[in-house]
Amino acid sequence: MDDNKENEELEEIVIDGNDAIKISNDAVATYAGIAVSEVAGVYAMSGGLAGITEVLSGKKNLSKGIKVDVGEKSAKIDISIVVEYGARIPEVAFEIQTRVKKTVETMTGLKVLEVNVHVQGVHAISEKDKEDIEAEAIEDEEEFEE
Repeated sequence: MDDNKENEELEEIVIDGNDAIKISNDAVATYAGIAVSEVAGVYAMSGGLAGITEVLSGKKNLSKGIKVDVGEKSAKIDISIVVEYGARIPEVAFEIQTRVKKTVETMTGLKVLEVNVHVQGVHAISEKDKEDIEAEAIEDEEEFEE
């Protein structure tokens, strides 16, 4: 529960004189989550209580597995993931770091000092997953033929 309160805190960025922009940790975490979701080899975000909240609410939590510490003009980001079996972990982690840094800096104007990737596990493909993949391929093939 403390993680949610941390993410709701607002950090003020003074632009010029009395003008300021306030960016919440949660907003930064959402941008980071969107960037991570675009990286091949990431099976899921790993996020403890966030997963339970997601199931109960029925809404996808884009900041699940992401902890953000926003400073005056900078941010530090920790990301916990589960990778797909067969994915090269160093390549996946580097791609996450690159995309998250670029996305957060572009969208918020904050300087990203750190993007730490924590690999919590590896998802091996199950027989059910294989069957689902094959069924989707057959459906796609049938749609293409029509």
